[in-house]
Amino acid sequence: MSKLIVLHRLKVENANAIAGLTWGFPAITHFLGYTHALSRKLEASHGITLSGCGVVCHSHQVHAHTSGRDYQFALTRNPLTREGKTAAFNEEGRMHMTVSLLLECHGEIANGDAGFRALEEHIETLCQTQKLAGGSITGMRNVRVHELTAAKDIWREIRYSLMPCFVLLDRSSLLETHFQQLQQQQSDVDKLDAWLDFAALKMKSDESGNWQYQPKPEAGGYLVPLMTGWQRISPLYEAGTVANARDAESPFCFAEAVYGVGEWRGMHRIATPEDAFWRYRTTETGYYCCGPLVHEDDELEADAELEADEPIIFDDI
Repeated sequence: MSKLIVLHRLKVENANAIAGLTWGFPAITHFLGYTHALSRKLEASHGITLSGCGVVCHSHQVHAHTSGRDYQFALTRNPLTREGKTAAFNEEGRMHMTVSLLLECHGEIANGDAGFRALEEHIETLCQTQKLAGGSITGMRNVRVHELTAAKDIWREIRYSLMPCFVLLDRSSLLETHFQQLQQQQSDVDKLDAWLDFAALKMKSDESGNWQYQPKPEAGGYLVPLMTGWQRISPLYEAGTVANARDAESPFCFAEAVYGVGEWRGMHRIATPEDAFWRYRTTETGYYCCGPLVHEDDELEADAELEADEPIIFDDI
């Protein structure tokens, strides 16, 4: 039977806030890469593996400032060169964030409850030694291991222990729907045009000359553009044939970012942990991260369940 490992409130400093053409939160590839690295270590030590990863955000602070309209990243000041000039550097977007991770675990954990507690202590030490989205983990609340069963009481207890927070869901199906609607109106549009309707801030003037922000397509939640993987754009070259490659012992290809649409949804609207899990898949053409299809019926069911519950008492933040 699968287990659910909850990493409660990881405090991350100087994480990467730029993800391809988007900024403000790390790409989902960072979190699945963190999960994969942790899974390899746990497989060697305990014979268990991790697959799905749910991303829960409690707070975030992007290192940026604004004069009222556009934002600029707060960059570090590097030492001058020997000639007394400013050294060249690449612009970096950084942020502090507090996140919790829901990890789907497969494998047997020996010794019952004692084995669960020992695994929690081991993971609590291990997970803080890894970088998350390029940032340093400076602290966390705790680690808990649960049986991933169909019992609603268990998931309700886990859900309440994480609130208040928002969960990142995959809503790329809305992008496909919007793209099909645009094609009916204009045949020469492509998916980039459809994606920009979700990513760009657009304004339109009404009859009286007042400018108003346009809502995002399929508006029904807090939708955000996401980077969701990598797409190969060149043939696969043999190892060592491409100059200046980082790894001269592995085959090499050039790749570009893949984009989708996500939604930040309140934890109280997540009916089951499977609804929050992201997973990756690899093909001959790329590396892709995706989550389960989210239906509005699931959201309504979770809301109805919440109304019937007892009053919520949040953990101390």
